Amino acid sequence: MRITTQAEYGLICALHLARRLAEGPVTGREIAARERLPGDYVEQIMLKLRRAGIVSSTRGAHGGYHLARVPQEITVRDVIAASENFTFDVHCVSHPVEAERCAESHDCSIRPVWVLLQQRIDEVLASVRLSDLLLQEREVRERVGLREPAAVSTGRLALPVLS
Repeated sequence: MRITTQAEYGLICALHLARRLAEGPVTGREIAARERLPGDYVEQIMLKLRRAGIVSSTRGAHGGYHLARVPQEITVRDVIAASENFTFDVHCVSHPVEAERCAESHDCSIRPVWVLLQQRIDEVLASVRLSDLLLQEREVRERVGLREPAAVSTGRLALPVLS
């Protein structure tokens, strides 16, 4: 598995909107500036997130993007799948080497391992919500004495804090 720039930036953008939930719509340019990301790239990613129903957009002078659902209802898997269209690429399915040797219809001794790995990765990513990441962020901020962002409560996964 390789996390692409689109998937990483998509998650950064979604977390940015989750942190600013009560502030109203945020423009893609503002997200890009605050997160130090390329503006055009952020706009492309936000379009994908909007099409996937993760964010909504508002037009006009005070328009921009906002989460379409609360952070407790959006998983990391949702964001990565929207940004990338998949979370794990089973290479023999997407890029077969030789039709006779690497077709889904043929017995393959290693494909079941890749499929199982894909399932496990999807399970882990689906078990972590944006609200979990915000909670983790708050705990890290408290540990190092930084100002705490707006609180988001969750009863989900407790992620380990790196020292």
